[in-house]
Amino acid sequence: MISVLITDDQELVRTGFRLILDAEPDLQVVGEAADGRQALERAARLNPDVVLMDIRMPVLDGIAATREIVARCPATRVIILTTFDLDELVYGALGAGASGFLLKDVRAAHLADAIRTVHHGDALLAPPITRRLIARFVASQPAPDAADDRLARLTSREREVLTMIARGLANTEIARTLVVSEATVKTHVGRIFTKLGARDRAQAVIAAYETGLVAPTRT
Repeated sequence: MISVLITDDQELVRTGFRLILDAEPDLQVVGEAADGRQALERAARLNPDVVLMDIRMPVLDGIAATREIVARCPATRVIILTTFDLDELVYGALGAGASGFLLKDVRAAHLADAIRTVHHGDALLAPPITRRLIARFVASQPAPDAADDRLARLTSREREVLTMIARGLANTEIARTLVVSEATVKTHVGRIFTKLGARDRAQAVIAAYETGLVAPTRT
């Protein structure tokens, strides 16, 4: 059972998400929060697997709350909910450790699948949005540091797999491209996470851009 904490300052939104998730046999809503401060308190007490986090909230915004939750509850994944896919605040959420992003008008089935996906760390959420945001986030940062040795820790095959992850490929697609088993790909992905110190694919993708392995697109 995957436990979920819903954080949004609009009660109607929280109620709608709860109704959707309560209908899923493997998902359990363990609590709700109306602002970032409540989210911190309830995440610490309930230790949810996934937090759905609104980005614009009173008292404490979603970015600050995400940063604190990631620091205090390392096993918890945070999905940022945003009204617009070009919300400038989302860039801050990337740096704060968010694992993915969804638009608030997401379809019910996609919301449930996204929670399962980020819980297992298996793929980026809303790939066109997330990849574009990560590319823009990294493009706004300083040029790759020549002294950054993170890529040197990876084998040539691991760098190849990381490049594919950065392009948004899921494990099944990577396995098909490399003509190996999905289990082998999962092993490579796990080693990449460990060597890069990444929590999940979103952070691994950021590292791929930061080290210059993948060039950011500017749109």
